[in-house]
Amino acid sequence: MQTTLELVFFDAGGGHRSAANALCEVTRRQGRPWNMRMMNLQELLDEMDVFRKITGIRMQDLYNLMLRKGWTLGSLQLMKVMHSVIRGYHPSQLALLKKYWAEHPSQLVVSLIPNFNRALHESLASAMPGVPLVTILTDMADFPPHFWIEEDQEQYFICGTERAYRQAIGMGHKPDHVFRTSGMILNPKFYDVAPVDRAEERRKLGLRTDLPTVLLMFGGEGSPKIQSIAESLNASGLDLQIIAIAGKNTKLEAKLRAMKTRVPMHVEGFTKEVPRFMQIADMFIGKPGPGSISEAVAMGLPVIIENNMWTLAQERYNAEWAQEMGVGIALESFQSGVVGAVRKMLDPVLRAGYVKNVAAQKNRAVFEIPEILDGILAKHSRA
Repeated sequence: MQTTLELVFFDAGGGHRSAANALCEVTRRQGRPWNMRMMNLQELLDEMDVFRKITGIRMQDLYNLMLRKGWTLGSLQLMKVMHSVIRGYHPSQLALLKKYWAEHPSQLVVSLIPNFNRALHESLASAMPGVPLVTILTDMADFPPHFWIEEDQEQYFICGTERAYRQAIGMGHKPDHVFRTSGMILNPKFYDVAPVDRAEERRKLGLRTDLPTVLLMFGGEGSPKIQSIAESLNASGLDLQIIAIAGKNTKLEAKLRAMKTRVPMHVEGFTKEVPRFMQIADMFIGKPGPGSISEAVAMGLPVIIENNMWTLAQERYNAEWAQEMGVGIALESFQSGVVGAVRKMLDPVLRAGYVKNVAAQKNRAVFEIPEILDGILAKHSRA
């Protein structure tokens, strides 16, 4: 019988689905005899989505709208409200999940989502006793309580940073149930990139070959901050050029294309060629998401990010991590600080230090995790 792994994700932000897809691709390349089955928890729980009942918008779509519009102030309070709603609907979640597990048996369940790991664990224990639950944190740290790591439940955790690993151990989980990888999950395409002629690629985009190139990107949903940062850099007098990726935000893309700038600027909408754009850039400016930071660092780019009251609560440690590792600068405000931060990144001596620290990060997590999962499967098979 083929071994089935159930990958639980949702589309609140792009990182959860991306991590699941990356694992599927790597296990396929490694020739592992696994059936990697994807389960979108939002679709399973749609019938009881209280946010949809109140607003007409699914919870994950409401989250993505919030990112696109920049409505992130008060994310901590919003998280508390969401957790209260999730607790109130816990019995209904259990019923739907137990029914699903009964109809879709598997040998291992892998959660790539926060907030619902209690319901996943309890429903599994009831419907498929003995089947292990593994939670892979796609954030650089937990944001307790009841975010990624639940206390008092027997399960496994895979953590991409020392902070997350220590949090899981500190909450009482057994050391042999907590695994530390060398970084966060990245799509294999970030390891597949062939060397490019940077000068030629810049010419193709209408950029100069001799200017430092800043990559502006705020995830797949884009952000109005891209325009304000581009305006600040254009007015700064610094010798540089810009690649601005607007993502799915078509209004932002149109505004960027209409800008009259002193500095050369290439504008891109939603693209799957992020690794190529990173190859021809010299620094990254964007949101402090775990995926964005990890991708930029993997491609050799120091990062400039923001960490303030508008930053999503669960992403604030990401900015701290970037500074702890010396791979970037975390600003209190792009508006007041981005020009000074870019000026630092252009200083040859300071830049050399950031580049050295970026190069020291050797993230192979996406290749390490299948081996961890294989060990867990073997352990429970013997049991």
